[in-house]
Amino acid sequence: VPKTTVQLVIRTGNIDESADEVWLADLMGDLMKEGTTTRSAEDIAREAASMGGSLNIGLGLDRSSVSGTVLAEFGTELVALIADVTLNPAFPESELDRLRGDRIRQVSISRTRAQSVTQERFRAVMYPDHPYGRLYPTEEQLQGYTLEQVRGFYEANFGAARSHLYVTGMFDEAAIREAIETAFSGWKEGPPATVDIPEPVTGRAVHILDRPGAPQSTIQVGLPTVDPSHEDFVALTVTDALLGGSFASRITANIREDKGYTYSPFSQVSSRYRDAYWVEMADVTTAVTGASLDEIFYEIERLANEPPSEEELRGIQNYLAGIFVLQNSSRGGIVGQLAYMRLHGLPDDYLETYVDRIYAVTPEEVQRIVQEYIRPDDMLLVVTGDRAQVEEQLVEFGTPIVD
Repeated sequence: VPKTTVQLVIRTGNIDESADEVWLADLMGDLMKEGTTTRSAEDIAREAASMGGSLNIGLGLDRSSVSGTVLAEFGTELVALIADVTLNPAFPESELDRLRGDRIRQVSISRTRAQSVTQERFRAVMYPDHPYGRLYPTEEQLQGYTLEQVRGFYEANFGAARSHLYVTGMFDEAAIREAIETAFSGWKEGPPATVDIPEPVTGRAVHILDRPGAPQSTIQVGLPTVDPSHEDFVALTVTDALLGGSFASRITANIREDKGYTYSPFSQVSSRYRDAYWVEMADVTTAVTGASLDEIFYEIERLANEPPSEEELRGIQNYLAGIFVLQNSSRGGIVGQLAYMRLHGLPDDYLETYVDRIYAVTPEEVQRIVQEYIRPDDMLLVVTGDRAQVEEQLVEFGTPIVD
């Protein structure tokens, strides 16, 4: 398809917020969408649409991005548009109240969802006094943010030293390079990226978020583990997929297919810069909250005591290899992989060797990974549900703390 994707990735986001500035970065991103010193928000949208595409701004914990995809003949124009949005945001005061209101409504909705509040507590307990542990601001915080704070955050955290530009698809390399040099040559260097590596809390703890009358319990159970820069991370990825991170995983087969306790359980290795944790998540019927946790721990301990068969492992490896190929079959997927490599400092041959390393994991290595990194005794449990029905079910896992 004759299209070009351009994505500017900046090493900034919620990691650069203080405890009094939660979602200040997000509000800054919202205001960046409202125009530049020479273009209104409508101008930007119309210009991107006239190129056969759109322009997007995203804010995350460690990284922010300004990106777009257009017909290949407009690649150089897209570079210029991204540069203008990034380097010359207008931050119109007329839009501040509306955007603050949008964010307040977003937080209010999130706090009505069991999955959101469960994750919020899970992260707050695991990452006390760190940006990774602060998922949502208070309404008072959002109402108090000023345009001067937004501009100050932008000035302190946006700059060339923190940024990397990716171009994928079909394009004239010489013309694109010239467009990039012209558009970004005057951008200030700015400070280097913030390095604030957390010290996550490890150890068994049980937290209950009471929702009287709830027909189901939302569970998150997990612990800190190694991050993508570690030599065991690929083997941990394979182990996670076999244990709970795929539809064919053991935990899913147990509590979904065999027991009928839940519809869509899943696990993942959630990673950030020099940080990661393994977590199993599930929405289960209230009456079987404790039984579901019993089965989750049973599957972990079973894999720690006995390696999987070659046949079972090969099925998971085939699945992961196929997913990897699909991820690299689109322009956006390629950018995502390259940005992931850069964030975690992975070697240049990472993409070339990844599939081989997936298939190199042995059953005995899976068993070792569980023993070393997925330890039930060190897991944090957060359950959102009807305290009157679930508290007694959770006593066997530790003394519940009711939040």
